[in-house]
Amino acid sequence: MTASHATAADAPTSSGSTPGSSTGSSTRQISVLLYSDDKTTRDSVRVTVGRRPARDVEVTSWRECATAPAVIEAVENAKFDVLVLDGEAAPTGGLGLCRQLKSEIFACPPILVLTGRPQDGWLATWSLADLAVPHPLDPIALASAVAELGRGGRPSAS
Repeated sequence: MTASHATAADAPTSSGSTPGSSTGSSTRQISVLLYSDDKTTRDSVRVTVGRRPARDVEVTSWRECATAPAVIEAVENAKFDVLVLDGEAAPTGGLGLCRQLKSEIFACPPILVLTGRPQDGWLATWSLADLAVPHPLDPIALASAVAELGRGGRPSAS
């Protein structure tokens, strides 16, 4: 498993910043698209991540989508810093949708997938996801993953 396909639990806990470098002016503001057919899952992710998943990352906007066509339309017509896709969504799962977006969208934003269980990490790798967090959702791992992807911004190919 490459670093780009590691799970959030495998991610380093250090932000890599130097002591004293965390100032209000260095806060990265991000927009997040959240896909799940389950409103409870969407609410849980939004509340868990909150407005500040890390000291240096602030979520300024959330776009919620309940269908795969809505996600594709949103990603084609708006800029997002991070996509969070529920792998357990139906009828189109977030893992297949992730693979489709990574294959079809030029300079696709980083994607975090929510897998059904920890053993599904191989599916996240297959889907080309940048990070994965398994259910049940660990609040620290979820916030850390969103913050990590938010810090990276858009791929350098853009």
